[in-house]
Amino acid sequence: MDGTLNFRHLYYFWVVAKEGGITNASKRLGLAIQTISTQLAQLEESIGKALFTQQGRRLVLTEPGQLALAYADQIFMLGEQLQEALGDADSVRIRLTVGISDSLPKLTAYKMLEATTRLDKPVRLVCYEDQFEALLADLALHKLDLVLTDREVRSGTTLRVFSHQLFESETIVVGSPALAKTYAKGFPENLNGAPFLLPARNNALRGKIDEWFGTHGVRPDVVGEFEDNALLNTFGRRGLGLYFAPAALASEMKEQFGAHVVGHVPQVREQFYAISNERKIQHPAVEAILAAAQAAGAS
Repeated sequence: MDGTLNFRHLYYFWVVAKEGGITNASKRLGLAIQTISTQLAQLEESIGKALFTQQGRRLVLTEPGQLALAYADQIFMLGEQLQEALGDADSVRIRLTVGISDSLPKLTAYKMLEATTRLDKPVRLVCYEDQFEALLADLALHKLDLVLTDREVRSGTTLRVFSHQLFESETIVVGSPALAKTYAKGFPENLNGAPFLLPARNNALRGKIDEWFGTHGVRPDVVGEFEDNALLNTFGRRGLGLYFAPAALASEMKEQFGAHVVGHVPQVREQFYAISNERKIQHPAVEAILAAAQAAGAS
């Protein structure tokens, strides 16, 4: 390895890896196949490692190629973000790209982002929804500025990301007016056999709910289990079962979903987190979200 990395060659490698082959990469780049092949060969020669191996008619990344791709992802994703940031410098709005965990109640996500609406410079929100692990990977690659979720990052992870608890809330059991009328009296002893819509078992809240059921000797009739909280709320609005919600959102749940409080469950508490990556210069909108949470916790 000669110690000099040609970033143009690295970019061609990155496009080939992303496009799944030299032919597709040549179409995207508008270059001849031979030109790209030559550039790849020069890159491999300069670093002293084979980045691709031929399997049949396909190019497959070698182990060094996979490592190189991980770094190239960060380099060129940051390059794209740099272009966006420079474009935003003259823009009226600050861009904030947020990943929202699919298990997070959408009303909660709004509550967590509300501080961005009060900045001196307005914010342009770009929101993506996905599973927790996928969002963390995108955050680590700097594709996202922030992830909002209902769980913190486990200690010992190799990802350079950091959890910030924004707020905590006890929960309530809610349901349609008809279900609330049936089960509100005698709560929680009368919940045995009651229809329930519950988070999926991989959800951070589900274990706490099951423990609470066990403590009170409740055996619910589980009508459905959902990874997507929005879908759970939709079924709840149709009156198909009782479900848990943050007590802090009781009025919003009634207004938007017609969900009436059946009973309070102070033993089951939800924590909500903002997860950021390691950056020397913090995003002003991210700082506003964290500062608002700290102010609320101190009040």
